[in-house]
Amino acid sequence: MNQNLSLKQRRELEGKMAVVFKENINVLSTELQEILLDDLVTAFENRINVLIRAQEKRSY
Repeated sequence: MNQNLSLKQRRELEGKMAVVFKENINVLSTELQEILLDDLVTAFENRINVLIRAQEKRSY
C-alpha cells in the first residue's frame, strides 16, 4: 500500500520543512530552495512507503 501525498499535503509539508531548515537553506537561491524542499518531501514520502511495505511483510 503506497501512501501518496496530495498536492496540498506536499505544499504544507514543504512549508513546514522550509521553516525548520530556514537557517540552513537561506544561503541558496529561491529556485534551489524550492528544488531542495521538493526533494526532501519526495525522499520522506518514499521512506514512509518503504517502511509501510516492510511492516506489511513482517505482519504476514
